Amino acid sequence: MQYILDGIYLGLALAILLGPIFIVLIQSSLEKGARAGMTAAAGIWISDIIIVTLTLMFIKRIDAIVQDPNFIYWMGLIGGLVLIGVGVANIIKKTSIDLDSHNIKASGWLGFLSKGFLVNTINPFTFIFWLSTITSYVATKQLDIQESQIFAGAIIVTIMVTDTLKVLLAKMIREKINEKTLSIINKVAGTALIIFGFLLMLRSVW
Repeated sequence: MQYILDGIYLGLALAILLGPIFIVLIQSSLEKGARAGMTAAAGIWISDIIIVTLTLMFIKRIDAIVQDPNFIYWMGLIGGLVLIGVGVANIIKKTSIDLDSHNIKASGWLGFLSKGFLVNTINPFTFIFWLSTITSYVATKQLDIQESQIFAGAIIVTIMVTDTLKVLLAKMIREKINEKTLSIINKVAGTALIIFGFLLMLRSVW
């Protein structure tokens, strides 16, 4: 099923983006161990699942509009441009990341859960990505609601697997992070998002 492979591909591209979510996972794991890291990761996943569920409910309510050729065309272009924009930004932005920053302090499992949930939820990119990508992909591929759920699920499962690896390998990742590796990782992630964005735009045109 192509939409499952696309979901995995997009999930992997998101997984190597080095942003606030990456910092939360590494920080929590280094400070309090893998259990704290996994609890913070669970908060992130809960946030994603809620946002995805709301997005799918929105798509279902406007099903007639989603099937309209004009909607498919414009959402494909908009979704593609969003991904391309994020990809370009990751390629050209300055490659620096502060793993020692403490923007949101946490203690106890509820604290780390809330930390992961809040960092993901208050990040504007989270909403922009899920709303634009899922809506545009569902429209251009003309997926039904079940296929849409599988596509979104493939992304989330991929993110869960990679987040778990980040937590378990936090110490090694911390030791390997430098400006050179940051630059390479950002360029790879950015390029992957740009490619997916162009494909999304091409599908809407076709």
